[in-house]
Amino acid sequence: MSKQAHPIYNLSFGLLCLSSLLFSASFNMLIPELPSYLESLGGAEYKGLIIALFTLTAGISRPFSGKLTDTIGRVPVMAVGSIVCFICGFLYPVLGSVAGFLFLRLIHGFSTGFKPTATAAYVADIVPVQRWGEALGIHGICFSTGMAVGPAIGSAIRQSYSMDVLFYCSSLFALLSIVILYNMKETLENKVRFKASLLRITQNEIIDVNALPAAIVTLLSYISYGAILTLIPDWGEHLGIHNKGLFFMVFTLASLLVRFIAGKVSDRKGRVNVIITGLVILFISLLVLGISGNVTGLLGGAVLYGVATGILSPAVNAWTIDLSLPEHRGKAMATMYIALEAGIGLGALIAGWVYHDIIVRIPWILIAAGTFSVFALLYLGLRNRKRIAHS
Repeated sequence: MSKQAHPIYNLSFGLLCLSSLLFSASFNMLIPELPSYLESLGGAEYKGLIIALFTLTAGISRPFSGKLTDTIGRVPVMAVGSIVCFICGFLYPVLGSVAGFLFLRLIHGFSTGFKPTATAAYVADIVPVQRWGEALGIHGICFSTGMAVGPAIGSAIRQSYSMDVLFYCSSLFALLSIVILYNMKETLENKVRFKASLLRITQNEIIDVNALPAAIVTLLSYISYGAILTLIPDWGEHLGIHNKGLFFMVFTLASLLVRFIAGKVSDRKGRVNVIITGLVILFISLLVLGISGNVTGLLGGAVLYGVATGILSPAVNAWTIDLSLPEHRGKAMATMYIALEAGIGLGALIAGWVYHDIIVRIPWILIAAGTFSVFALLYLGLRNRKRIAHS
């Protein structure tokens, strides 16, 4: 099917963006309230596992979702991600123990292991190559809108009703994202029927070597996000912010303002140039969050962090697709997302272990997490030198 028959602004792309918004809101609305919920169950010492377990299974599932995206089709794989979110929302109130909660965090991670991988491949299928950055920027705006409104809505529901109601609302949002996918046209031309043998993953099906540069930058830049997800709810409460979703709303709203522009600029000026800018701002944002010990500094850091992620996300996604072969887009996106989940999980695990409910440690952990963006900059510099030397 010709890409020119599918301009960016059409019904299919609009439905895809709406589905991603609802999906993102579904699992993000839980994040600010999960640390205190786990503490109420008697598992305060396991706060670092809330994100780490989620990202573990998300990362493990990426090779499977990448292979299935390239074989059975984009739409079925997207649907699996939403279905997992739908089921988990109903099971959290049922498994009301520390062990049950941690088990569900493992299962819940499969959702983000499937849907974003297939979604990125679907976007690349229906958008002309010269506008990938722009399209992924627009889609990122919708996904980030879910990230912005989800935590704020979740905290409001928790304050007005209960955690059980919050879990059920999360399921409802996931259900709506599935309904939207129901009538979407499949874009994979040579798809095959699902069979159990497709779940056998060989070594060369796990990682797309061509996408490794984008994966390395993703890994290093998302370690700070794992730390933020783990620490900011407690840090914000310590500074006097009652709605734990406020920080996440501010940083994602800030990212919305730059995603569309950043994607278009990366189409014209090059992905790496835009990525370098994002990494510099990312480092500055973590410094601000660590140095300032008040609400103004926290929200200012949130704005800078949002700008950084808004610049990085569409550029890195488009760079991943640039580096991949058309028949391996699913695998390439899975490679990048494995790195993303590994970065978030590693950041969350280390942050939770070092933090150990000692509030004065949080600023130093945030600053340390920010230094990984400097390592990403050094990597890009070394890679550029090698390319010049070989040219």
